[in-house]
Amino acid sequence: MAEPVRVRFPPSPTGHLHVGGARTALFNWLFARRAGGAFLLRIEDTDRSRSTDDSIRQILEAMTWLGLTWDPEGPEDDGTYRGYFRQTSRLDVYRAHAERLLAEGRAYRCYCPPEELVTRREEAQKRGGTFRYDGRCRTARPQPGVPAVLRLRIPPDGTTVVADRIHGEVAFDHATLDDWILVRSDGTPTYNFAVVVDDVTMKITHVIRGDDHLSNTPKQVLCYDALGYPRPAFAHIPMILGPDRGRLSKRHGASSVLAFRDEGFLAEAMVNYLARLGWAHGDQEVFAREELVRLFDLAQVGSAAAIFDRTKLEWLNGYWIRALGAAEVARRWRPFLERAALAPPSDDAWLGRVAATLQERGKTLAEMAEEARFYFARPAEYDREAVGKLLTAAARARLERLLRRLEGLEAWDEATLEGALRQLAAELGVKLVDLAQPVRLALTGRTASPPLFAVMALLGREETLARLRAMLARVPLPPPAPPGGARESP
Repeated sequence: MAEPVRVRFPPSPTGHLHVGGARTALFNWLFARRAGGAFLLRIEDTDRSRSTDDSIRQILEAMTWLGLTWDPEGPEDDGTYRGYFRQTSRLDVYRAHAERLLAEGRAYRCYCPPEELVTRREEAQKRGGTFRYDGRCRTARPQPGVPAVLRLRIPPDGTTVVADRIHGEVAFDHATLDDWILVRSDGTPTYNFAVVVDDVTMKITHVIRGDDHLSNTPKQVLCYDALGYPRPAFAHIPMILGPDRGRLSKRHGASSVLAFRDEGFLAEAMVNYLARLGWAHGDQEVFAREELVRLFDLAQVGSAAAIFDRTKLEWLNGYWIRALGAAEVARRWRPFLERAALAPPSDDAWLGRVAATLQERGKTLAEMAEEARFYFARPAEYDREAVGKLLTAAARARLERLLRRLEGLEAWDEATLEGALRQLAAELGVKLVDLAQPVRLALTGRTASPPLFAVMALLGREETLARLRAMLARVPLPPPAPPGGARESP
């Protein structure tokens, strides 16, 4: 019977959860969920000089927002998030494994002073070579009281072959390795040692991580062998690069998951987009979470680097904004309206109708909040070019006539408003656009907006009429036509 699948995501809490880490977490989560296995979260915080509790909180918050729920097997519980592991709570576990390796002769104490190692490394660099520890302490006698690190004994000859699910078999010559440090002189484990002990004791079956970790794998494999534990299956997924094919970083714009959330991207869109960075299922671009769980396969993950394309992410976000019901968009939209200093009413139905007018062209919830500003506040100014073009003497006369027509309407809904404007346009012998555009300018301050009659209906009778009057009062009459010049008939 096949061993149950168990995977882990092990972020270091030295900053935000970035796109690359989130994609790694997603691939692990999808792999586990498709197999009906376990997805564990392990915070690798042994670097105490850089790890912070605030970073841990932000990582957990980002994963929760993405919906990457971990199986709560770990002992940690901070009152908000529970069931994860922290390496700093597992020092006794690492110490026990280190002592066993020392007792069995598979590791040894190295007493070389750090400054001496620095000198040797600098000398190697001057010669154009790579420094590797020469193993001079392999046969050293114990020196009680002298600071020492613990090193793993690497077989001097041969190769270590890593069977990788994505890159195939990758061989590493032992001549390129050295007796690497398991435990520092202060007793803390190094990254590679803690990772192996954690994966063994947590019964991890598959290690899915970025291919920048491939160079660490032979060290870890030799540690598995020294401890007498079976190796997990490895899959090293491709890196994510910016449009310039440099490593994705701040210079390419936002790269933190929470920054994308705060810009108004939906979790559905982020998960959909991250899944397509390095993985494909035919030519399909849009995936619901349930589809991803059903379809995800490591065999469909490529080895070439993925390119982060913000334009494509915005397109997907627009798709998911349109796919959500207006009421759900309105619910998620409220914080963005408040952040834009707009005061959304408690009327959820009205806000949902407003959202519906903006969904079709919306790229992000933050952008939609700016686009919606005219719904909540009268225009502070009008598009100057449009004023000069649209508010001719004839147009002003039409608007005044339209005001009287609108004041007399009994009903105030989209159909009634459209009928009133069409009828007046016909009476005046002008196109509907010639009447509608000055109205749009009065209501929104610009010449592009959601459908005009929907805007008028949502603003309501009193506000619509007030904005029309306000523009006519604020915008001065155009100068009279020159003598002999033709005047446009109202």
